[in-house]
Amino acid sequence: MPTSSKFAVAVHVLTLMAWADDEPLKSEQVADSVNTNAVVIRRMLCELAESKLVVSQSGSMGGSRLARQPEQITLLDIYQAVERRGVFSLHRHPPNRDCPVGVNIGTVLNEVLDEVDTAVERVLANITIKDVVSRLQPCVSTGPAKAVTKRRVVRKRPPVGKGPVLSARN
Repeated sequence: MPTSSKFAVAVHVLTLMAWADDEPLKSEQVADSVNTNAVVIRRMLCELAESKLVVSQSGSMGGSRLARQPEQITLLDIYQAVERRGVFSLHRHPPNRDCPVGVNIGTVLNEVLDEVDTAVERVLANITIKDVVSRLQPCVSTGPAKAVTKRRVVRKRPPVGKGPVLSARN
């Protein structure tokens, strides 16, 4: 069964914004880092803005940035902004009610899944975007245009036929 990657992408987006400090990032820059389409990023930014995690400004000098300091945004805040509660879900189709297991398995599993969700939320509540930034390992360069050596995200001149490349600079 497929799982959602929205949480992972949202953490990536907000971590990139924290890395960029107060510099607003264009959706194309963020999409390049996430390796997805800018439309996907813009949709996610709308969800994050509704939860007051990012602020955006349109226009040529616009972009998106964190609405709060990185130490004030927990992974639980992000999870609640982009995902429904429930790490796991029950059967897509109801089990056979004539089966002694099928008739009660939903009740039993709901109790277990509530415990799982509570445990996950407890862990996520104790990790901030600042913590994620501090856990990032130094990036290994895949070429001169993608070297990440400092803190401020900037656009570098892309190779011919390529989109903007992000790097970091102090």
